Amino acid sequence: MNKKTPGNPDNEPYPLDEHHDEMVPEPIELEINGTLDLHMFHPKEVKSVVLEYIEAALEKDVFDLRIVHGKGVGNLRRTVHSVLKSHPAVVSFKLGGAGGGSWGATLVRISPPDSSRSD
Repeated sequence: MNKKTPGNPDNEPYPLDEHHDEMVPEPIELEINGTLDLHMFHPKEVKSVVLEYIEAALEKDVFDLRIVHGKGVGNLRRTVHSVLKSHPAVVSFKLGGAGGGSWGATLVRISPPDSSRSD
């Protein structure tokens, strides 16, 4: 079954999830270039997107990341920081500051889990 939505610019139907009556958009292919913009994701997806992006960045030897979560009320930022605090590859992270997205982005340093964590 498909639904048409006003937010769909081509007015093409999205398939419904087989377990829910919700639209399921096509998967988004992301370039692994060090910047992850979370604006295009649903808040429920943020944790898994960040985890997958970190793994993909490690595979591409991209160790400096910028995760754009927006300023808002801080819910996405808190979710991102929670994920980063518990990920073994994260060496450090901080808010973007001037020129780095201010408090709307987080700068992250990662390294392979088996490498030295001293930088």
